Amino acid sequence: MSEARFSNYEGMFLFPQAMSARLDEAIEHVNMLLGRVGGELISMQKWGERPLAYAIDSHRRGIYILTYFKCDRSKLVDLERDCNLSETLLRALVTRADHLTIAEMEAFDQREDLHVEAKLRAEQGEGAAAPKAAPAAAAPAAAAPAAPAPVAVESVEAPAEAASESPTATAVADEADAAKDES
Repeated sequence: MSEARFSNYEGMFLFPQAMSARLDEAIEHVNMLLGRVGGELISMQKWGERPLAYAIDSHRRGIYILTYFKCDRSKLVDLERDCNLSETLLRALVTRADHLTIAEMEAFDQREDLHVEAKLRAEQGEGAAAPKAAPAAAAPAAAAPAAPAPVAVESVEAPAEAASESPTATAVADEADAAKDES
């Protein structure tokens, strides 16, 4: 029997945007996929929620989960098969991570943040089932930050006026006038 040869890998898992409300399920799904092939998770982080370049199964946005893990090379075929058969996962990409050390991989670990975000999203999902009066009360608070926008427009115009009267602009204009007088 051949000896298991473990290597470090980087895995990008793409979930539909609907999984953002059930982020804990997405995390558990990745853990289950890696566990089935005997992979050892080094780090995991949410890479972001982004629009897709093209629709995949009528999904236009997705959640990317980036992982670093250690796995037996011969089990990668099984991992790829499990990812392709998964109804939860849209796409997966696994590459060798020889360019990073274990310490660098561990520095990317945000599992605690992911669990906190999953818990918050689950609570927000439960709050959405509550009566509609609560969001109406929150709407005026959300509208309040919009008031400073005119101030920002005025402050943008002020530096443009000041730039024309700045010492540097005046010195350049004086040098140009002096050059014309010498000619």
